[in-house]
Amino acid sequence: MNDEKIRLYFENVDNNIEKNGFHVTYVTESIDFTPFGYSTGLYKNFGIPEAFVSGLPNGLTNTLITNYAHTFKNQRVPLNKKLNNLTDRFPVYIIAVKNDALNEKILSSFRLYEDNDFESIQIIFPDLAGKFPEEIGYDYDQEIFGH
Repeated sequence: MNDEKIRLYFENVDNNIEKNGFHVTYVTESIDFTPFGYSTGLYKNFGIPEAFVSGLPNGLTNTLITNYAHTFKNQRVPLNKKLNNLTDRFPVYIIAVKNDALNEKILSSFRLYEDNDFESIQIIFPDLAGKFPEEIGYDYDQEIFGH
């Protein structure tokens, strides 16, 4: 990405944060690379951890992060509990993630929070058979960064 594209990208991020309180970045799938998406601005504007999703298409990733933002805005986020209210398609879990585990992934968030003083979570979803990563037989390309 050249300097002008980078400048325009960050201008878009900043505009979305100003207008909506947050921005969702999505990084597309490629060979040997799992796609992912993440929020920037939730911690600053809504008092909830930034969200990270690995392994889903852009539309579903964006829906999960947006629903997370609207559902838990200015509230305590329930960790490690099955939730049925972020999408009508499947339940999810929310787990805590250390920012350094996402060091090379959440670059827009690191840019916003220059001092690295923010929290992050990961939204965990089941495979096509409804199994979660800790269950026997789980089969999906979802990188887990939290605990």
